[in-house]
Amino acid sequence: MLKLYQYDGCPYCSKVVRFIETLNLKQGLDYELVEASRGTKGREEVVRLGGMSQVPFLVDGNHWMYESSDIIDYIRRKFS
Repeated sequence: MLKLYQYDGCPYCSKVVRFIETLNLKQGLDYELVEASRGTKGREEVVRLGGMSQVPFLVDGNHWMYESSDIIDYIRRKFS
């Protein structure tokens, strides 16, 4: 299952979430959204896993990445 660290109000996060929604993926089955605004446990996980305090941040098993366009390309390839 994909795990997307994001927060409301982040335009880059919203871009990824909107793309995921166009694929009709199911939250809780295909992907999980993790709240990662500043000061949350989600943001702490982003820094621990990736080394930077930046969202959106995608984790898919042992594969992780930043950058909304890269995340969208990865999801497109994975689910096409």
